[in-house]
Amino acid sequence: MTEQGFTTALLHSDRQQPDQYRAVHRPMHTSVAYAYTDPADLIKVFQGSQSGYVYGRQGNPTTAALEIKINLMEQGIASACFATGMAALSASFLALLRAGDHIVASAFLFGNTNSLFATLGTLGIEISFVDATDCDNVAAALRDTTRMVFVETIANPRTQIADLAGIGELCALRGVLYVVDNTLTSPYLFRPAQVQAGLVVNSLTKYIGGHGNALGGSVTDTGLFDWQRFPHIYANYRSADPKLWGITQIRKKGLRDMGATLQAESAHRIATGAETLALRMDKTCTNATRLAQFFSTHPAIARVYYPGLSEHPQHQRAKTLFKSFGGLMGIELRVDLDRLAFLKQLRVVICSSHLGDTRTLAIPVADTIYWEMGAERRRSMGISDSLIRLSIGIEDIDDLLADFDQALAAA
Repeated sequence: MTEQGFTTALLHSDRQQPDQYRAVHRPMHTSVAYAYTDPADLIKVFQGSQSGYVYGRQGNPTTAALEIKINLMEQGIASACFATGMAALSASFLALLRAGDHIVASAFLFGNTNSLFATLGTLGIEISFVDATDCDNVAAALRDTTRMVFVETIANPRTQIADLAGIGELCALRGVLYVVDNTLTSPYLFRPAQVQAGLVVNSLTKYIGGHGNALGGSVTDTGLFDWQRFPHIYANYRSADPKLWGITQIRKKGLRDMGATLQAESAHRIATGAETLALRMDKTCTNATRLAQFFSTHPAIARVYYPGLSEHPQHQRAKTLFKSFGGLMGIELRVDLDRLAFLKQLRVVICSSHLGDTRTLAIPVADTIYWEMGAERRRSMGISDSLIRLSIGIEDIDDLLADFDQALAAA
């Protein structure tokens, strides 16, 4: 990042490029059009030989300020922001892949990402889903046509943790682009550049924004992948620094062609929220650990899925790689208990499909966010009908413990 600490660098990043009035926060720019006195300057900006802005769909100064923050957090060489996390994923896949290409992906991916992969399949891109907690499974699935390996740091909602370091070494050896979705850890708990990821994706809607009041997504190029080895870079993007070929193509296709533009107001909210990421994550992780311990000994709970528990299959891996264990967990009630009655009894905890909020949220997984996937696929992912996903917030821990305790007793 810099010689400064994580939060200090974030708080003062806007001062590196001050506006004309010396505002502490970068101001919000809502203009769609940008004027040039000399048309030659406009041409240079269009052709990429001069920095600047040409049209709001392709970015604005407010989004650019957020990209600087994301880049600081992920220690990348360049970042691009998009309207949502799914837009960031879509832009990356559609900009870089072609019919006949092959992807190896974790079998435990988030439901919407699974849906996106199904769409890619209709476009002639093949996907092999493997248990990425073991790098050998990834290695066995690689083909000559494999262009990308894609994993999440912590799986939602069963919290499986991929062999992030092993897969990074494998991809570096084989020259395959390694893409890591860092949403559930956030760059405060983990930086995928440490495991040789070439691209890092974040849903800014979640922990980085943190307050459930703005949608956004980002892609960061770590500078570790050699884009000169990648076959699908368009000729007109090869004139710049080779390290920037990939992120330039993702930005151009995702923003200019697909229009997945992050609005200035959302970028401003996310940038402000990001300033307290470390403070929120510390509190969230502390609360989550206490609650996981509480659930693990409660007679009404059959199973707890949380990397911070010593019995978690990848506990040691999480302990080695991550600063802490995150705020997401899954719980299964005893089969004789009514999970919907339990959720209805909660008073502090909110029943919601969101995660990564300041507030603690709960949702019955099989009936909602994984319903479209079907029973057979849910079984293959280990998602039972009784599984409840919890996204732990920053409330006072005694209030959370009391709320879960009374709801379990009522159920």
